[in-house]
Amino acid sequence: MTLTFIIVFVVFALLVALALVFSSWPRWLKGLLALGVTGFYFWGYGVVHTLLGIPSTDALPERFVMIAAIVDEPRPKFEGALYLWITPIEEGKGVLQPRAYKLPYTRPVHEMIVEGMRKGRDGVNQMGTSEAKPGNGKGSGWLKPGNDEQEVKIMDLPTPHVPEK
Repeated sequence: MTLTFIIVFVVFALLVALALVFSSWPRWLKGLLALGVTGFYFWGYGVVHTLLGIPSTDALPERFVMIAAIVDEPRPKFEGALYLWITPIEEGKGVLQPRAYKLPYTRPVHEMIVEGMRKGRDGVNQMGTSEAKPGNGKGSGWLKPGNDEQEVKIMDLPTPHVPEK
């Protein structure tokens, strides 16, 4: 599937290159086309990486079921990271397509994840919530303060109550 995307992109880039070299279009239009293809390349690169299963750095869903986690603790020249494999909960039901996420390392979330994984091994399913922290204007989301920082909580998944007959 990813090979198909790569082949389609190469064909698209070849057609654009031919249009840039052999067309009699004005220079401003050729420049606009070159800028558009460059932007499309970076967007396509991100899309292909999400298809390959590389953990997303997007914000976590508001509610989710935690399937697995890996904690990569900080060490010299590495800030550390928290990797979560989760399934979003939408309208009270879990979506069946899990997704990998990468969070910046923080000690409190590390401890919650370790406790959640321990409970998960004991048979207690874990769920989590995520909400954006109020912004401080720092980080990559300076135009939308707070979007790059989240408050994550991990807790036991409530047992469903089956109605009586």
